[in-house]
Amino acid sequence: MQPSPDFPTPSSRLSALGWDDARAAQFAEHAAAGLVPARVSRVDRGRCDTITEAGPVRASSKAVASDDPEHMVCTGDWAALRPGPEPELVALLPRRSAITRATADRTSRQQVLAVNIDTVVIVVSLAMPIRSGRIERLLALAWSSGARPVVALTKVDLADDPTMELAIVEAVAAGADIVTTSAATGEGIDLLAECITGTAVLLGPSGAGKSTLANALLGHDHMGTNEVRRADGKGRHTTVHRELVPLPGGGALIDTPGLRGIGIQDATDGVEQVFSDIEERASSCSFRDCTHRSEPGCAVLAAIAAGELDARRLDRYRKLLRESEWAASRGGSRKSRKRSKQRKAIARDIRALYRFRDQQR
Repeated sequence: MQPSPDFPTPSSRLSALGWDDARAAQFAEHAAAGLVPARVSRVDRGRCDTITEAGPVRASSKAVASDDPEHMVCTGDWAALRPGPEPELVALLPRRSAITRATADRTSRQQVLAVNIDTVVIVVSLAMPIRSGRIERLLALAWSSGARPVVALTKVDLADDPTMELAIVEAVAAGADIVTTSAATGEGIDLLAECITGTAVLLGPSGAGKSTLANALLGHDHMGTNEVRRADGKGRHTTVHRELVPLPGGGALIDTPGLRGIGIQDATDGVEQVFSDIEERASSCSFRDCTHRSEPGCAVLAAIAAGELDARRLDRYRKLLRESEWAASRGGSRKSRKRSKQRKAIARDIRALYRFRDQQR
């Protein structure tokens, strides 16, 4: 059987996906137990696809299941796999990074989109109106994860005024690499590939061209694609699951379903990084606790009055900070309630043990 073009040769498979000495050290105890390392490439209910040194393996994931969305097995996880007629994931290795967002039900829990990520590629279509707020939210997710963000502007061949649209993106994506691309003409694909290091995840709305861009980076059609609606430029969910695929030159790429809602949670550091221009000016305010509303000597308001800063950007900054801090406080309350519940359960068990001992006397 010829090897699939999606997988490197067996001798280099895991190292090409990011396996290194540090992970090998973490895995030493599992190796002694006869387990083998595997990287999760796709997750289904109760089962997942993995990549091992011997090749792709479909395994049960019931042993590592969790009721908490934050700790469920996820695409990109490194795991200990028990080989055999019925392969099974036994344990997950510690995650180095994670892309998370607030769950759709707006509870204090977080949904993990991808883990062990080195590069976050934020996909923005130039064939649709640029939404600065969406880009800022995705950048906040990327920066807070610890990964390096790259903004890929797709469909430049369909853009009305790419120069103007590029300027809009540059104004909100300071500190991130920005690459203009077209999968149709091949423009910018090689440059984007050079910007990607390690494992990269594609994030963006449906219709932005994530799957088409993924195919261009992979060098063959692996991801399914659909046309967007001409009326509003919106696309259907071509990708319905997260999938990790090895890149030809090493590393891996994770395509994700289109994101409608992008709730952020406990991402204050990421928000401050995205709005570093506001943070820098705020350090010059006369008052340390300046709210940038009406205080005298406010450097942020002075920048807005001078036309150096957009007032709408300040509004979006405030909104994201409030959202992140509110969600973080709810998360802290949930964890506190969980700890309290555990303490009460332990106390009940101890009291029951004492009663049992008294009855035996």
